[in-house]
Amino acid sequence: MAKIVLADDGIKFDAYTLDQKALGGAETAVISLAESMAALGHDVTICNRCDAPHRRNGVNWQPLDHDFPAAADLYIANRGDKLITKMPQARRTIFWIHNPAGFLKKWRFFRRLLVKRPAIVFSGQHHLATMPRWVPSGEKVIIPCGIENRFLNADVNDDIRPKRAIFTSNPLRSLDWLVDLWAEKIHPLAPDAQLHIFAGPQTYGTAGDRKALVMKGILDHAAHLADRGVVLRGPVPKAQLLDEMQMARVMPYRGDVGETFCLALGEAQAMGIPCVIQDVGCVAERIVDGKTGFVANSDDEFAARTAEILNNDDLWLTQHKEAVRSQRNWGWHDAAQAFVNLIPQ
Repeated sequence: MAKIVLADDGIKFDAYTLDQKALGGAETAVISLAESMAALGHDVTICNRCDAPHRRNGVNWQPLDHDFPAAADLYIANRGDKLITKMPQARRTIFWIHNPAGFLKKWRFFRRLLVKRPAIVFSGQHHLATMPRWVPSGEKVIIPCGIENRFLNADVNDDIRPKRAIFTSNPLRSLDWLVDLWAEKIHPLAPDAQLHIFAGPQTYGTAGDRKALVMKGILDHAAHLADRGVVLRGPVPKAQLLDEMQMARVMPYRGDVGETFCLALGEAQAMGIPCVIQDVGCVAERIVDGKTGFVANSDDEFAARTAEILNNDDLWLTQHKEAVRSQRNWGWHDAAQAFVNLIPQ
């Protein structure tokens, strides 16, 4: 049994947050990885901005400033620069990043990487390619984020779904572009279809508060397109999202240069939802072009492919079955084992 510590100094969340409300991808990843490593039999602690020590699903939680552990077999510093050198006695230090790696050029990161030279974990080939060659580090490791078991193991039937598209990501990730494209080009091709938007600043804690006005402008604009089938639903907990995905037929999602994995697409694919994307950022890594969705090279193609999945039952069923068959092969148990394998023998 290894002693493993994950540290995060971002927004406040705890062992119950994921069950109570929508949560961002990086925070979801921390909880899912920790619980999966605990399920493998390891002693796992999360140190973050939670209010008080507690324990759930095999994981110990404690406030970041409360008796920080002196050592561990594996120490995973999540995102924050000050965390990189916080446990000098760790047998192995990992720096786990979730954004394009250009930010590592900033002096506050660079100087700590220079001192510690931790292994850096990336979520895919696109993510790794954003790392400047001259930034100091130890080993560079690719470990994709896992998909939660609730999505991987969901009982998904092959009944033809209603003409409902779904958006479950950050509103700042091209939702304004999507709703305009929906109103102007997709809705005329599928006038009886709806676009359901599960998004809002509440998902992102204080980080969302800082950008709430921008998000509000995008969502207000979307609300004015109700006559074109746009339906605002707001962010929902994962358990409810699972039910909503059972009724979703397609996920149209442009992609974002700031995104390095996209759990939203991964969850949708595991639930048998074909996805239409553009080759922006990492998202082309999440689908199998022509089999579990489409990579569109233009706005017109994006609209046409989305409408085709909405209107063509046979195409939808074929891509739906292939998504369920091929996109359920990497969960958090797999990611957890990959992290554990980094512990020195």
